[in-house]
Amino acid sequence: MKLIVINGPNINLTGIREKDIYGSVSYEDMKREIAFHAGELGMECEVFQSNHEGDIIDRIQQCLGEDCAIIINAGGFSHTSVAILDALRAADVPCVEVHMSDITKREEFRRFTYTSLACEKTFMGEGLKSYLRAADYISEKYDGR
Repeated sequence: MKLIVINGPNINLTGIREKDIYGSVSYEDMKREIAFHAGELGMECEVFQSNHEGDIIDRIQQCLGEDCAIIINAGGFSHTSVAILDALRAADVPCVEVHMSDITKREEFRRFTYTSLACEKTFMGEGLKSYLRAADYISEKYDGR
């Protein structure tokens, strides 16, 4: 199974912006760590990031008919994009939502995510570790698929 990690707007600024919320690990280091961890779990991994909603939708749609799973941190689009929700549902592959911060302890508008409606599980509040836990979950649940 191939693991597709999809990151939305501003995730590429991890380690630069709001370090008190998102941590100080750089986005490049985060990508390397996620890919390494997935490899240890026996999964090929692609980490994708875009600040553009349509590009995120296009990448999700590329999963149609593929033996893959998605980890998605759609950033601000998590809270606003029905279009990304629809793409995740259409892809019909295992999907797990990730947030580096604990969105339940942030502003009211961040507490609901459309993306969660298409995801089996959400990991949040642990920075990079949220991604690693999501990969572990997928590996354990879909081992041998």
